[in-house]
Amino acid sequence: MTPIEKAKLLEIFKDLYPNPRSELNFEGGFQLLICVVLSAQCTDKKVNQVTPTLFEAFGSFPELAGAKLSQVEKIIRPINYYRTKARNLIALSKKVVGEFEGKIPLNFEQITSLPGVGRKTASVVLGEMGVEHTLAVDTHVFRVSQRLGLASGKTPDQIEQQLRKSFKPELWRELHHWLIFHGRRVCKAQRPLCSECKLASLCPSSKLT
Repeated sequence: MTPIEKAKLLEIFKDLYPNPRSELNFEGGFQLLICVVLSAQCTDKKVNQVTPTLFEAFGSFPELAGAKLSQVEKIIRPINYYRTKARNLIALSKKVVGEFEGKIPLNFEQITSLPGVGRKTASVVLGEMGVEHTLAVDTHVFRVSQRLGLASGKTPDQIEQQLRKSFKPELWRELHHWLIFHGRRVCKAQRPLCSECKLASLCPSSKLT
């Protein structure tokens, strides 16, 4: 995609999805981290269904660190891989309390040392908290950026690096959300709605459908 086409792409995204933000419901860093961990391989809608009960029962890292595994499992049972995630939520809470004075560590090396927190989760959390410019690559970002010709990498890390080189850091957070929104609403995995897509004139993949 040429620089002129990229500029047009950003204009269209801004019109389609003004003021982009996460569709997870959270307040503060604690809830954000827990929500993002739960959202791995699970829809935001499903996460939003269970977190009100979870946060009512365990509203802080110390409270979640002291929770019984069976209690957490019961609450988050509708979530994919709920048993593993329940263990990770308790373990990461214990580590935050024991090693980081009850506060989320604010660099990649430390935050990715928490159980259940990989590069994508860390990128989302640090980006949403405004700690640094990040560009997390989930399945929607991966798919849509490839279809649009913004990146050609075969792995999320490759896609991330290509997007970082193509766009200014101050655009990364918005671009992350725009690609996700477009992937959920229009550029779907199985049946992309190319005939309805406002980006069709810029998209090499639309010419193949």
